[in-house]
Amino acid sequence: MKPESLNQTLKMMWKNYLQLNPDAQNIYQLFAERNSKLINDHIALRTFDLPQIDLHRIATPFINAGYVTAGEYHFPQKKLFAQHFQHPDPTQPKLFISQLLTGQFSTSLQGIVRQLTAHIDASEPLLKEFCYSGCHWPIQYSVYRQLEQESEYAAWVYAMGFQPNHFTLLINALKSHPDLNAVNRFLIAQGYTLNDSGGQIKGGPSDLLEQSSTLANLIPIEFEEGIYNVPGCYYEFAYRYPQADGSLFHGFVAESADKIFQSTDRQRG
Repeated sequence: MKPESLNQTLKMMWKNYLQLNPDAQNIYQLFAERNSKLINDHIALRTFDLPQIDLHRIATPFINAGYVTAGEYHFPQKKLFAQHFQHPDPTQPKLFISQLLTGQFSTSLQGIVRQLTAHIDASEPLLKEFCYSGCHWPIQYSVYRQLEQESEYAAWVYAMGFQPNHFTLLINALKSHPDLNAVNRFLIAQGYTLNDSGGQIKGGPSDLLEQSSTLANLIPIEFEEGIYNVPGCYYEFAYRYPQADGSLFHGFVAESADKIFQSTDRQRG
């Protein structure tokens, strides 16, 4: 991908994400009215670990655009593995790509996921459009509920397909709010509900990273049996602390990310 192609891809990812999380546009506008510049810290993508659609395949178009692997993270409880990728141009957002370790789940879940990949041509994940291409398979609410019993993550990918799970506002760049506490208070005053799993703020100065997020709203999705409300996407907020050399920490903290993942759990309904 050339720079202009990468920028267009990122714009399309944002557009697609807003369709599943219209609150994000309103929140973005609230901060844009109070700040001359907003920076997107990172974008998160989800997938399964099958070779045809694993995180390395999902990352390929971005690696071709100059992104490099910059860290890896393990989530034993949720049975996930993730890597984050950075671009040489610091104005470009980081990518956080996670995958479900399907081999650690039931044979039933593994069979369902294998069936899903049969709907995807081997070349498709290598296209820059794939990361916002949505579902490539028919979806049944009964299957969604079955997956949800084992893994909220698996159910989310099944219903939403391939598209950004969340975007992230970098708090360091804000002039209007000095820290994450101030941002959280502002969002709550505006009527937004935050993920309080592990506390509203995950991480701290010793981690060099603090994170918070809204809860994913329940949105209507058309399944074969009809329309049902399921968790969509959420908006994340990150405050990064300087390292010993004075540069901001650019990695992630698995313990904090583990709690952030719960922003798409079926918190309500």
